[in-house]
Amino acid sequence: MLIGGLQKTSLIDYPDKICAVIFTLGCNFKCKFCYNPELVLPNTQQSIIKEEVFFKFLDKRKKIIDGVCITGGEPTLHKDLPKFLAKIKRMKFLIKLDTNGTNPEMLEKLIKKKLVSYIAMDIKAPLELNSQFLKSKYEKAIGVKVDLKKIKKSIKIIKDSGIDYEFRTTVVPNLHTENDIIFIAKQIKGTKKFFLQQFVPNKKMIDEKYKKIKPYSKEVLEKMREKIKKYIKKIKIRE
Repeated sequence: MLIGGLQKTSLIDYPDKICAVIFTLGCNFKCKFCYNPELVLPNTQQSIIKEEVFFKFLDKRKKIIDGVCITGGEPTLHKDLPKFLAKIKRMKFLIKLDTNGTNPEMLEKLIKKKLVSYIAMDIKAPLELNSQFLKSKYEKAIGVKVDLKKIKKSIKIIKDSGIDYEFRTTVVPNLHTENDIIFIAKQIKGTKKFFLQQFVPNKKMIDEKYKKIKPYSKEVLEKMREKIKKYIKKIKIRE
């Protein structure tokens, strides 16, 4: 496993749990508003954390944290992810996986082997296979071509998995309108939890132009939340 970063303690990355956060190297998306370009872009990562170093750290945290959040980058790109998670599980930690949904086969494998207890999947834009306009909107958000059938398959796998999960969209003013959020909500209708995440201009972003974009106000996000309440059981704004 290529580990590009480690946050020793987090109170926000795993709902209602105290966790450590692992950042894996590499991603098949190039979202312009990405906060972790050093994990995504080649030749920008300064160091790699060895697995043995991580597991020694984890062994010392058994009475301090409840679980581990695996994020990235995109963790499901790593073929050794099941083996890595199995080792964490044997240490009696809960495991949360963050994913962009492009590898439904890996998701199925992890769920069948009971290697994850919580999945958070990002939905970057409206999903529509029959509309070239909307498909290009997804690709505009992620910066690359994408197979939307795989994204839709991952959504279904997660919803039917029986484990705890959430879907989330980072709402970026020049990428998302209120209608886009309504469209997304309709497409994931019946979902247990959906988070509207506030866009936060960061010092480090893949496209530095996004540093100048003014985020939507909380009032605008609240209005969006009200518009989609009839489609989804639990909707929260995450700032």
